Amino acid sequence: MKYKYILFDLDGTITESGPGIMNSVEYALNKMNREVGDRDTLKKFIGPPLTESMEKYYGMSEEEALLGVKYYREYYAVKGIFENSVYEGLAETLESLKNEGYILAVATSKPEEYAKRIADKFDFTKYFAGIYGATMDGSLIRKADVIRYALDNLGVERENYDQVVMVGDRNNDIYGAKENGIQVIGVLYGYGDLAELQSAGADYIAKMPEEIAQIIGRCNHERV
Repeated sequence: MKYKYILFDLDGTITESGPGIMNSVEYALNKMNREVGDRDTLKKFIGPPLTESMEKYYGMSEEEALLGVKYYREYYAVKGIFENSVYEGLAETLESLKNEGYILAVATSKPEEYAKRIADKFDFTKYFAGIYGATMDGSLIRKADVIRYALDNLGVERENYDQVVMVGDRNNDIYGAKENGIQVIGVLYGYGDLAELQSAGADYIAKMPEEIAQIIGRCNHERV
């Protein structure tokens, strides 16, 4: 069976969102009187759920992490959300895949409300059958759960998950897809390096956006 559905992560896969996320985390840490330390640490917040990263990298309790997310959103919802840009060549890749008949969707750990605002702002909503993300209250946040939520809304039955491929730049994208039995294209132009993607079990690696379409086309040709 050929791939039919392509799920895209958002941060680090469609958009170069680092500046807005890092600035928002820094704002939250400053408001909590936390030492930011090495600013490069803030890059690790791009991709995984925020509460998870605040607990992991700054030793916060669950309650503190939730407060951190609240402060993060004070900055992000007003300014940080648009401190990003679409990767060069990504729009052309999306347009090409859509024109070839693939069904594209976004599956992100970012709150769906924010993901849709970003898609509208940067004019890539038109490429997708749906944009699916986490809930603001944290009841839906794990990547594996967001992927299932996206596929449920697309009407994809579990027995047809072999028709799906996930595209993402971090290990949480790969783990979430693998939990659902879905293959993954890891991208190197985002925030995860080759070691991270290979260690997590990426099936394919794309160095640049245009290679995503090449990999999918090659795989479908081989699977005919």
